[in-house]
Amino acid sequence: MNTLSFTSVVGLLLPCAAIAGNEWPAWRGAHGDGIASQGDLVAEWSTNHNILWKAKIPGAGWSQPVVWDNRVFLTTAVTTNQVKPKGGEFDPGLAFGRFGPPGQRGPGPGPWTSPDRIPHDFGNYTNAPPPPAPDVVYQWKVICLNLDNGQVRWEKTLRQGKPATPIHRNNTYASETPVTDGERLFAYFGMNGLYCLDFEGQLRWSADLGSFPTQFGWGSGSSPVLYEDLLYIQCDNDKDSFLAAIDKRTGRERWRVARQEQSNWSSPYVWKNCFRTELVTGGGTKLRSYDPKSGELLWELKASGRTAITPVGDGDFLYADSYDRMMGGQGLLVAIKPGAHGDISLNPGQTTNQYVAWATSLNSYRVASPLLYRGCLYQLDQQSGIVRCFDARTGALRYKERLPGTRGFTASPWASDGEVFCLDETGATVLLRAGPQFEILATNRLEETMWASAAIADRRILLRGVEYLYCIGK
Repeated sequence: MNTLSFTSVVGLLLPCAAIAGNEWPAWRGAHGDGIASQGDLVAEWSTNHNILWKAKIPGAGWSQPVVWDNRVFLTTAVTTNQVKPKGGEFDPGLAFGRFGPPGQRGPGPGPWTSPDRIPHDFGNYTNAPPPPAPDVVYQWKVICLNLDNGQVRWEKTLRQGKPATPIHRNNTYASETPVTDGERLFAYFGMNGLYCLDFEGQLRWSADLGSFPTQFGWGSGSSPVLYEDLLYIQCDNDKDSFLAAIDKRTGRERWRVARQEQSNWSSPYVWKNCFRTELVTGGGTKLRSYDPKSGELLWELKASGRTAITPVGDGDFLYADSYDRMMGGQGLLVAIKPGAHGDISLNPGQTTNQYVAWATSLNSYRVASPLLYRGCLYQLDQQSGIVRCFDARTGALRYKERLPGTRGFTASPWASDGEVFCLDETGATVLLRAGPQFEILATNRLEETMWASAAIADRRILLRGVEYLYCIGK
């Protein structure tokens, strides 16, 4: 949203030997890049074509489903008289009187979908007191379904009570994607707790990492990352931001570092490059890289203000995006070389230095994380249905096109077998041929609001809408 990405957001890297081709254990898959190793995905579907099953999901959540061993896990938050998020609303939200927790939307000005419609006294709203948390009881749940038929294996309520913080009306209290190591599932609900379950739904441990205010009361959206025996939590907020490493077996903190940041919704990303393994965090003030074992800061680069976009990379470069703090438009897209140390920020007017391969300034609203695939970097706009394709090595813009029949993108794109999939918020998925030339292969539509990113397992595509989870395949 011009507000932020609430789906946003996680990168994951697990040992390759532990991952079968049919597993999708975290947000954007086993390596946090949105690339499905198995090909032959279905290219055409609709509400009555190539839908293997659909399951109605109680409550609301923008977390992506994760898959392991024929089990589909997803999180949700449920309350009575629940008003579901609605697409097409991008105004700043709570500070403008348009408070939107389920059942408690207040009156206020209409949505501002472009900067020229923002009130002239916008600055006065930035100092408005934070809105209260909704005075309603929620249940925070994990649901496990069978991948073959969508039947519920089990459902577990992890917490019941009133939320600790407010959220934007288009956010949910279950926007963080869970992660699994094949034995345990780790479900993080932001300010409402971190939980570890086994595959039968039994609670193994839980942790309360604190409750903190966020910009305009928009809520949280940063998903956990699992690497070896540590679970990483990035909690950027308007009071006490931090990055923490949690022992996945016990729930105890191994280390925690303070971050000089305000609210961001980006998830950490484990970058295995040709030089070393790094834990990279998007940030509004600075993009930062840490030693995943100790939390030691490796390098930092001045960013544009805030971000909901998770970095992505390969052995040669890391790609990260950010945008201005208040309006969420103008911002810097950069490509970072491995081996950096210290402050690698660009000086005014610079687009490259010793460790920055290239940089470009974008003037658009972006919350979907970029896709790096076959030498191209793809970036989607949130409000205009535009896709950009860059040469990943040089930063040259290969094309910028509006995708017909789309409105805007919050879900991050994915790729398989030479095809790029772009899911817009209205349920339309446009398939592009991968490469520097623009070519649409197909457009498919499900008539439902969709902000969650896709999961791919056993040549099936799982798409979560505001009401249903769809399994798409031949």
